[in-house]
Amino acid sequence: MTHIITSPCIGVKDQACTEVCPVECIYDGGDQYLIHPDECIDCGACVPACPVSAIFPEEDVPDGETAFIAKNHEFFGL
Repeated sequence: MTHIITSPCIGVKDQACTEVCPVECIYDGGDQYLIHPDECIDCGACVPACPVSAIFPEEDVPDGETAFIAKNHEFFGL
């Protein structure tokens, strides 16, 4: 299961998550970063690195933020 970057990232795009990702699976999606679900190894290194607490395991995305699951999959054509 991959991780999802949610609304607190929009407009902030702090690169801390990209710097700690061991497989470089976090991509610039325009207004926010997105995690490629096929490349993510589910290590969770990005979660504590995010200064705005925007990253969640897909199964733990908060209510009200679940649209970001579809946004992530659509961005990567999945």
